[in-house]
Amino acid sequence: MATRDSAHRAVLVIIPALNEAQTIATVIEQTRAALPDADVLVINDGSIDQTAEVASAAGAIVTTLPFNLGVGGALRTGLRYAREHGYHACAQIDADGQHDPAHLPELCAKLDDADLVIGARFAGVGSYTTAGPRRWAMVLLSRTLSAYVGTTLTDTTSGFRVFSRRAIRLLSHTMPAEYLGDTLDAIVSIHKAGLRITQVPVEMYARQGGTPSATAFKSAIYLGRAIIACSLAMSRQPNAFERGDY
Repeated sequence: MATRDSAHRAVLVIIPALNEAQTIATVIEQTRAALPDADVLVINDGSIDQTAEVASAAGAIVTTLPFNLGVGGALRTGLRYAREHGYHACAQIDADGQHDPAHLPELCAKLDDADLVIGARFAGVGSYTTAGPRRWAMVLLSRTLSAYVGTTLTDTTSGFRVFSRRAIRLLSHTMPAEYLGDTLDAIVSIHKAGLRITQVPVEMYARQGGTPSATAFKSAIYLGRAIIACSLAMSRQPNAFERGDY
């Protein structure tokens, strides 16, 4: 599919999707309403339902992975597509209806001042809550990364984000496939590269359909592991891509 002239600051909206046939069409429709000039790319991450067919019928570009790579692997695929097709910016939203695409224009507007803009659940907008060990780990991660990057980040595990062209170029090489690495390690990598990070308060909702890929217990375990992985990421030396040696 031909993309727009780069002078028009084209935006690509990336939607990683695993068995989201129930919700994907609505998400695509709402995304098009919010950003009429954007292209929508659904990364069908090894679904066994009709996700790809429904997304295609709804007018999205669809790339189907041969097996499930997880959000990080799916997002990296989308970022490489964005880099190769010359997009000036891209956005990431969930396929399950948790993210409200109506916030996309506000997030994209912040790219004038930042390279990564995070849609934050816990920043004074909406009623989304979580509790227990999962919430404790999320607070610890957010406080740690806020101190590390030198700006307040209240929702460092959010998958509702927009990326500048510089961030696309960097993360299309370095985005990890591990669960939560796509959020936490991406923040570390962007900071090491000298790029800018900010957040925008957004409303988020409960999943609108389908089945979560991770249970609450598994998510808490992953978050615990993520704390260790995040600490290691912050302590390592910048890699070649973060130094701009590519």
